[in-house]
Amino acid sequence: MLIKIAWRNIWRNKRRTIIVLVSIVIGIAATIFMDGLSNGSLIQMLNNQINLNTSHIQIHKAGFLDDKIVQNYISNYKGAEKIIKKEKQIKGYSKRVISFGLISSATNSSGIFLNGIFPDDEKKVTIIHQCIIKGENLSGKLGEIIIGNELAKKLNVDVGDKIVTMVNSFQGDINSNAFRIVGIFQTPNSNFDNSTVFTNLKEAQEILEIGDNIHEIAILLDDSKNTNEIKQKIRANLSNDSEVLTFEELIPLLLMQIDMYKQFSWVISSFVAIALIFGIINIMLMAVYERVKEFGILISIGMSSKKIFSMLITESLSVGIIGTLVGVIAGLLILLPFSIYGIDLSIFAEGLQSWGIGTKIYPIPTLENTIFLLFIIPFVCILGAIYPAIKVIKLQPVNALKFV
Repeated sequence: MLIKIAWRNIWRNKRRTIIVLVSIVIGIAATIFMDGLSNGSLIQMLNNQINLNTSHIQIHKAGFLDDKIVQNYISNYKGAEKIIKKEKQIKGYSKRVISFGLISSATNSSGIFLNGIFPDDEKKVTIIHQCIIKGENLSGKLGEIIIGNELAKKLNVDVGDKIVTMVNSFQGDINSNAFRIVGIFQTPNSNFDNSTVFTNLKEAQEILEIGDNIHEIAILLDDSKNTNEIKQKIRANLSNDSEVLTFEELIPLLLMQIDMYKQFSWVISSFVAIALIFGIINIMLMAVYERVKEFGILISIGMSSKKIFSMLITESLSVGIIGTLVGVIAGLLILLPFSIYGIDLSIFAEGLQSWGIGTKIYPIPTLENTIFLLFIIPFVCILGAIYPAIKVIKLQPVNALKFV
């Protein structure tokens, strides 16, 4: 009976109720949209980092990431490679030779990271082959190289042009080699495109004079949740001077940023809730002052303060639940097409690519924040009704009946 009366009461003044509902719906929908956009950007940045270069697990000689000199190759990687080949959870792996060097064209030069790879193996680990915008990927022939679009612009070169790379060899000599550009790639990360080139593994090993040794093995898994398990298996088959690192250890700052955002999203939702609480208090006070005589009559005929208090709380809670459910559904429905087709932000391409996000963002709402909104807004509506409800139960029937 109490719920039925409360339901009728909230629709006495339809305009006021609709205004409250609309404010709740807009606040929640906007919060979910911004949450999805921010979370999607960070997740996209993480996935791009993994799929471009980092992968889920990397094997190096200990200290290689701090000092990428030619001599820091993996001393005995074949034992680990046997384990990698047997492990069913591994989607693919790629052996790499990596060295800092200088690349020159007829008009300009630039510092680069020269990556020697097996093209077919690299396809199983990264998306570089999918990012070719001109020419083609490496075929395995001698003298081939692919470079990033930003680097091609800096060097003023195109597919078919010749460039020269210079690197320090194992013996300390400076070796140079001429390559013909067979492909130009453009990834979501402009910094990567500006500093990274790929050539065939055997040729890179010859230039660096390191025999059949490699500097890195990049491993991609079917499920990133298994990284620590696979890491331990590989670690057991490597010499003590080698290290096995997961993507959490390779890009800790990015993962920390994602965790910080998840905490901060709760703060944003709390601010929305705080803003709504004042609106709820204001609306409920107006409703109370309009019905002072009614409350006086109810008290006079014996209706308990507890029931009157409960009725007002139920009215506010009903509005909060309806607004929250509609707001969450509206927010998710608005996000749905954008999460499938993305939001094209090409106008901000330069800034987004410098962060490694890409020109299209695919929003992903966080489950934690959505659940938080589902509970916090109705709770806020209860808090917003407490003060007006206390004002009502303190009314004296005689004074309430005289209220104009």
